[in-house]
Amino acid sequence: MIQSVEIKVCGMTREQDVDLALSLGADFLGFIVYPKSPRGLTLAQAARLAARVPEGQRVVVDVEPSVDALKSYRDAGFDRFQIHTGLPISLPTVAAWSDVARRERLWLAPRLSSEEVFPECILEYADTVLLDTYSKQQVGGTGQTGDFKRFAGLKQQYADAQWVLAGGLTPSNVIDAMTRSGTQHIDVNSGVESAPGIKDPEKLRELFRVLRVD
Repeated sequence: MIQSVEIKVCGMTREQDVDLALSLGADFLGFIVYPKSPRGLTLAQAARLAARVPEGQRVVVDVEPSVDALKSYRDAGFDRFQIHTGLPISLPTVAAWSDVARRERLWLAPRLSSEEVFPECILEYADTVLLDTYSKQQVGGTGQTGDFKRFAGLKQQYADAQWVLAGGLTPSNVIDAMTRSGTQHIDVNSGVESAPGIKDPEKLRELFRVLRVD
């Protein structure tokens, strides 16, 4: 195995993709309920697909949900909560998310440009931070790789947190990305697709073949 890597496959929309990712050894599967995402599902659709996934591996993904929405995700059976948020961040809102999700199950994904300072205050409320490639037009899912050097620096500076690398990861670049960023946790999505929300079986298999080599 290349390091001790945890793999999340995000943007799941089809049963066959869920089943294949699980059979290959995915640690987490992500289901997006943000309606503006090209991979967005209704909560009912997401919960139905997530029911195929073992407890502890079901990640719901949204952008700045209300507390009531977050409670509905929890009640629907999700056990990890990936929340994308812009800056500045409302700490009362983050605290409320943490109360519902529990800090050990809350994954915060701040939308952070290269000029902006990482909001370290969020680490009081979440053990996991996901950094995706910044885009003015999109909230995640850009398909572009990010700033590996900055990721590595933040990971070293805040070593008690769990850092997840996202953004444009593919079978052909993932080893280089891991080496340069120092991550042990990755989130893949568009880099293993044939179209938004449609996972490419061969790309998925190749990703796991590259990462699960003994």
